[in-house]
Amino acid sequence: MFKIKQFRHHTVKNRGNLHQMKRKILTLILTLTIISANAQNLDTRILRDINLPFHAGPDKAWRFISNASIPIDFAVPVSILIVGLSRQDQALEVKAIETGSSLFLAAGSGFLLKEIIRRQRPFLAYPSLIYKKQNESGYSFPSNHTSMAFSTATSLSLAFPKWYVIAPAFAFATATGYSRLYLGVHYPSDVLAGALIGVGSSFITWELQRILNRKSLHHWKF
Repeated sequence: MFKIKQFRHHTVKNRGNLHQMKRKILTLILTLTIISANAQNLDTRILRDINLPFHAGPDKAWRFISNASIPIDFAVPVSILIVGLSRQDQALEVKAIETGSSLFLAAGSGFLLKEIIRRQRPFLAYPSLIYKKQNESGYSFPSNHTSMAFSTATSLSLAFPKWYVIAPAFAFATATGYSRLYLGVHYPSDVLAGALIGVGSSFITWELQRILNRKSLHHWKF
């Protein structure tokens, strides 16, 4: 008799715990839904403040920066490599490889996230609110233009830690991110994520090279 009562007690207790767990899960889902909706609303509001009505002068300028960013990003490591080879400077050659590797890591990471998250472009999601100032295909999150620009800026800053390298490099990267918002092809969160990916890719590549250098030095010692 005692065992039956004990079994019933545990059954009632387990049901109570199950109900509590269900309530917690539902509360969590509701909270995340509200946060996501608020974040999306904030994203859109900020974008609307930047994505101004059509104006020939600014539109042309920001479109030029946006279109020039990727060619410039690829030109940087190639230029460093050419100079390094012409001077037979191995240190410059290594910096070129690090910069190029970071660039490909940032671009690859961004492409992978785009395919996983599949976020619609803002001018497609809100055609009545966002001005489409440039044709873009593919998904929105993250901004690959921004990730590659910040990857290049960070790599240059690590390779040549001088203010006259760091300041213009990050100024151009920031301008690239802003251009993507102005043109209505990305949300602010896309650009922010792109910047973080770019910086992170550069530091990862740089640190991996330091590890390889230490292992190589250790090997030659023995």
